Amino acid sequence: MKIEFLPRAEGDIIRQFRYYLVEQEAPMTAMRFREAVIESVKHLQPHPPIGSLFPGSIPGLRSWPVKGFEMIRIYYFEAPGCLRVVRVLHGKREVRRILKWEE
Repeated sequence: MKIEFLPRAEGDIIRQFRYYLVEQEAPMTAMRFREAVIESVKHLQPHPPIGSLFPGSIPGLRSWPVKGFEMIRIYYFEAPGCLRVVRVLHGKREVRRILKWEE
């Protein structure tokens, strides 16, 4: 199964990486975060239904925590032959409002 990061998900990852790198001055945490996202998505790849269903406007949208950064969740859905990552968001953000725009 192919993994596809939609542009906004890529932007989310870059912003969080930059936050750790620049604002927190924690380059090791930034690198660990990036690797944790990759590892977490690869964990989902063979078993997409293990994530929690996220009620909303995107049918089949699920969420899964980033390993080691559990407040940050991966929002994704399964498409034919593909796991599509829609967003990667911190739980302190207005997740429902943000995801409403992803319809």
